[in-house]
Amino acid sequence: MGIKKVESIWVDGSLVPWDDATDHMLAHTLHYGVGCFEGIRAYQRADGRTAIFRLREHIDRLFDSAIICTMDIPFTREQVMAACAEVVRTNKMSFCYLRPLVYLGSGALGLGSFEPPVRTMVAAFEWGAYLGDDGLKQGIKCLISGFTRANSNAVMNKGKICGQYVTSVLAKRLALKSGYDEALMLDPQGYVAEGTGENIFVVKNGIVRTPPAGAAILAGITRDTSIQLLRERGVEVREEMIARDELYVADEVFLTGTAAEVTPVREIDQRRVGRGEFPITRGLQESFFAVVKGGDTKHDHWLHFV
Repeated sequence: MGIKKVESIWVDGSLVPWDDATDHMLAHTLHYGVGCFEGIRAYQRADGRTAIFRLREHIDRLFDSAIICTMDIPFTREQVMAACAEVVRTNKMSFCYLRPLVYLGSGALGLGSFEPPVRTMVAAFEWGAYLGDDGLKQGIKCLISGFTRANSNAVMNKGKICGQYVTSVLAKRLALKSGYDEALMLDPQGYVAEGTGENIFVVKNGIVRTPPAGAAILAGITRDTSIQLLRERGVEVREEMIARDELYVADEVFLTGTAAEVTPVREIDQRRVGRGEFPITRGLQESFFAVVKGGDTKHDHWLHFV
């Protein structure tokens, strides 16, 4: 899926033409992966207005990731939030995917060098359903990856850190080459962690479970949204460890994330999930899209109108 070029990208405090938003080949992050990013969506709602979903929470996590990476972002949270809104407005986008990125530019290539400058950019582009429109409706096929999600002393799981996604990329590529849509990853103890870029939920006998925030997972913002919306619907949600074989006997499984939104899983390791029906997942999708695209005004505190 190619990225459609738009007019401009926000780079270090200024809007820059798309084709001019480049950096040097010796940028530190390009070589070593020490940088952090966010994925944020802006939606056009039923009333025609465009709103960025949970912008504050995403930018807070971006700054948390930068702290983990020992990088001092040379802008305030409010300035980066304003940059996100400015990029949407300037490019005249009614809906889009936003990608803020904080990285180390060129200056020195020593591993521990503090010489490279900390650079900040925000891009926006159109991006449809990450796992496909059909995946949102019919569910996707997953395999359990042989790549393990590392424990939190090996990688910093609570940060969205550039280089840490190498394992996810390899797991995803192998899944696609093997005829699947996505890979699911286990932690070093064999418990279910998450997808390559999504959190995971399992439904059994009407109860929804998801790995706790202290597990080897990213504490996803759509994950948090889903937990709240499910509980508002009267669904019991438990945050607890999940064994691999519990996926095989689940009634429903679904993935959540900014890109994936709320996507049901219809098959895992060539086993059909439940009866192939997703009543709880469908209910969550209904609630979620009512917030971001529809007329639900009860959750306007989650929306940053542009």
